[in-house]
Amino acid sequence: MDVMQPLFWLALLKIIWINILLSGDNAVVIAMACRSLPDNLRRWGMILGAGVAVGMRVVFTAVVATLLGLPWLKIVGSLALMYIAVDLVLPEEEGGDGGVAGHDNLWRAVGTIAVADLVMSLDNVVAIAAVADGNWTLIIIGLIISIPMIIAGAALIMSLLSRFPALVWAGAGLLGWVAGEMFVSDVKIHDIFGEGLAHSMEYPIAAAGALLVLGIGWTIARMRKSAHAESHNS
Repeated sequence: MDVMQPLFWLALLKIIWINILLSGDNAVVIAMACRSLPDNLRRWGMILGAGVAVGMRVVFTAVVATLLGLPWLKIVGSLALMYIAVDLVLPEEEGGDGGVAGHDNLWRAVGTIAVADLVMSLDNVVAIAAVADGNWTLIIIGLIISIPMIIAGAALIMSLLSRFPALVWAGAGLLGWVAGEMFVSDVKIHDIFGEGLAHSMEYPIAAAGALLVLGIGWTIARMRKSAHAESHNS
């Protein structure tokens, strides 16, 4: 597919549009991971996080055909995503030096974004690879163009999280929902229950994933708050 052909630009527009449609959850992760950073590091956190996420998607696309056929992959990925969702919603531990924590938190936020994007990008990668049909120029250009769009989405979500802290829990619930969808779409689940039953379980399992994340996060947060109160009283 030559860059001078209209089909190239049509495919490129499709890739950009697909990435916008499927990157909402990634923008949520970036916003939630960066929300506690100092103001002067938030922009860097979003830029580095989005850049790492897109770079990993380019690499991920190269091996997606093999990975998607492996049983248990999405199950493991969904568990990792649920862990990330719970971790994002928990209050930060108190203590430590402020200056050092600020620098460390930047890279911890970028690492969180990278891991979450790795387990969440299967739908993006499959759709983009299908449109590009093996054309790496299309894949790379389309993903690079999508970076500012992901950052803009993350910035908007982060401003909402700052004004309405309760939305952090909604974001964690969304990630739990995505984890549930990923779990039930695994090849092994389809083999055990059959594709028809697996598809019929998609929404109940996704809802269960969201509730599980919120329940675990709420329980751990309460336990930490109680432990913190006891340490101050003793």
